[in-house]
Amino acid sequence: MILPKFVHTRLLHPLKQFIHDSRAIGIILLTCTAVSLIAANLGDWGEVYRNMWNISFDGTTGHHLHLGFLSLPNSPLLVINDALMALFFFLAGMEIKRELVTGELASLKKSALPVAGAIGGMLAPALLFGLFNKGTAYMHGWAVPTATDIAFTLGIASLLGKRVPVALKIFLTALAIIDDLGAIVVIALFYGSEIAIGYLLGAIAVVGLLWFMNKRKMTFGIWHWLLGIALWYCMFNSGIHATVAGVIFAFMVPVSKLEDFELKFHTPVYFIVMPIFALANTAIGLPENSLHALNSSLSWGIIVGLCIGKPLGITTACYLLVSRKLAELPSGTNWYKMIGGGLLAGIGFTMSIFISTLAFVSPAEQDIAKISVLLASLIAMLSGYIWLKKQRNKEHEIRNQEV
Repeated sequence: MILPKFVHTRLLHPLKQFIHDSRAIGIILLTCTAVSLIAANLGDWGEVYRNMWNISFDGTTGHHLHLGFLSLPNSPLLVINDALMALFFFLAGMEIKRELVTGELASLKKSALPVAGAIGGMLAPALLFGLFNKGTAYMHGWAVPTATDIAFTLGIASLLGKRVPVALKIFLTALAIIDDLGAIVVIALFYGSEIAIGYLLGAIAVVGLLWFMNKRKMTFGIWHWLLGIALWYCMFNSGIHATVAGVIFAFMVPVSKLEDFELKFHTPVYFIVMPIFALANTAIGLPENSLHALNSSLSWGIIVGLCIGKPLGITTACYLLVSRKLAELPSGTNWYKMIGGGLLAGIGFTMSIFISTLAFVSPAEQDIAKISVLLASLIAMLSGYIWLKKQRNKEHEIRNQEV
């Protein structure tokens, strides 16, 4: 069907432009978060909205829905966090593989600075969280403030235009990708449940079969995708978090297919999966004593970890490498701008909220952690934006004085 010209010019073309704008993802996620928080606090309707994400498909309180021999997620929230988010991790895994093969992580010289920054940016927040929560029941959430949200970080960086050099954006992208890889390892090692050996062996067998098919140079097609689903199913029931299957499957994708699949999955993941994730995971009922609830070691550990630990860890680690001439700052970047990039890296959002759902069993603790992540991410956005914008203003002042 041929659509009228005005539909293309007035509706479709602007929509395509918006989708391909790096700021669009952040705008949509912020909108979904705001809508979800408002909906979750509309009296009786808010309770209905909050509860609908946790409706049990079979009326039980278990996490698994048993359909004959199948064992599947047992609520809309579990479907989103265990199944749909596997697509997000699949996309992240392909980005990691591409960077390792042909991108900024392809050589030791290129990868040294972002790798060091990512490690420092994970260790410092975890240590600060530990200082606030040592000996408490919240200590299991140490990984919550260690994550960087690549979509929001690059979205805010794009809003700043030339204030953020292209080389610094590339550095932040590589750092966030390594950060994602670190978060995936943490989730696999620390936030699974009791291991079911049978399913784990099944997952290993599927990976072995995928490797064999690639070794024989079989065309990547329907059998690979069916094995990918089987890998997710085995991982979901193995005790290791199901989303890890997305990353493992991504590493089975041939290098020649990476760019094509990334383009195909980018829009559905960032404009369907992620907004649904934001709606479901920020359906938080704010308590009347919200400020009192946030005045806890859990909240302070997350907020300080993201807002101070991230820039401190990233900048310190990078400084140690540069000062020893083991790496160089990104071109057009000084230490002031590196600190600004570190502040933006404190935007946790997606991965931090996701880890909050794994780290805590109590819905009340999950909500406090999520609200703390949202507040910390907002502080990181504003502080990073103001810091980097001020740098540009200083440069203008210097030039005017020279004239």
